[in-house]
Amino acid sequence: MQISLKGKRALVGGSSRGIGKAIAEQLAASGAGVTLMARSEDQLKSIAASLTPNSGSPHDYLVVDFTDFDNYKNIISKYFEDHKVDILVNNTQGPAPGNALEKNISDYQEAFDLLFKSVVFTTQLALKNMMQNKWGRIINVASISVKEPLGYLALSNSIRAAVVTWAKSLATDVAGDKITVNNILTGYFDTERISDLNKKKAEQMGISVDKVRQAMEDQVPVKRIGDPQEYGYLVTFLASDKASCITGTNIPIDGGLLKSL
Repeated sequence: MQISLKGKRALVGGSSRGIGKAIAEQLAASGAGVTLMARSEDQLKSIAASLTPNSGSPHDYLVVDFTDFDNYKNIISKYFEDHKVDILVNNTQGPAPGNALEKNISDYQEAFDLLFKSVVFTTQLALKNMMQNKWGRIINVASISVKEPLGYLALSNSIRAAVVTWAKSLATDVAGDKITVNNILTGYFDTERISDLNKKKAEQMGISVDKVRQAMEDQVPVKRIGDPQEYGYLVTFLASDKASCITGTNIPIDGGLLKSL
């Protein structure tokens, strides 16, 4: 099966590293023009230059800070004044780890701005063109923790659960316009984010990072954590015409880690 995204424009959040970068690379390899979004302009410039080139829609980037919603709102609004997007990948960095007792109301508000408000606002802007064209793809990078909460990720557990339920409602509302909305429930992937979380866990438990990594891999039925490139393959399929009947779903990519249905 070949997937072609020629003529499509994709906007990919958190694409300077890890899963977001892998998604951008695979979308570009399938012919889409990609706009990267993240904080580090140097990294974005380098990645944009390295993406598979296409003749119809050159790649570019947008420097944003998802942790500053008001500033992000201004930047993304200006972007959509003269840009249109066919494929939107909502992906931001995760909030700081910690259990529920370690977090206060201001922490939850910051996480809400980061994970929920930025996603909803960007999606509303992107939908205008999608509804006019009667075609669109909205893909939310979420987490398996919305089904089975992780004790050290109280903020992520809570706010990402709101995102996936909102997306389910949205999928119904826009299905008639041939727009699909799906959530990917992310398991353990070999990214900087996982490395940072493992370091914090190692400190709390008083053991080495290697032991934390090994324990993580042992939990996964396939006995390894995911390669970000594999994530890019799934997103590219969901972004294509091949997946036009898949919408309103939560799709785990976790090596079988989830125990629930």
